[in-house]
Amino acid sequence: MPRVKRGTHHTKHRSNVLKAAKGFKWGRKSKIKLAKTAVTKAGAHAYRDRRVKKRVNRALWQVKINAATRANGLSYNRFIDALKKRQIEVDRKILADLAENDPAVFTEIVKQVTK
Repeated sequence: MPRVKRGTHHTKHRSNVLKAAKGFKWGRKSKIKLAKTAVTKAGAHAYRDRRVKKRVNRALWQVKINAATRANGLSYNRFIDALKKRQIEVDRKILADLAENDPAVFTEIVKQVTK
């Protein structure tokens, strides 16, 4: 059997890795050995953090809602409990947005809940 030369495949793979490492600092953007590990780790972190982002955002929404409910004389957990008991189905993302950008509407929701 004739031997297989892999020059084109090797070059293509190397250029793809270096393309993915564009913008990295120091030798990690230009040296294949460093770029390979950097790109692999970057991919692993990106995969993990796409899931972590959801947790972080929910925690941020809770903080914003808590601050707004305390300004209206209520705590976060009592507010969420009252929402569920009154069957008001507004998710935390929308509540946090209202608390931050439209406090008057958020205050009305709190009043509806505390009746």
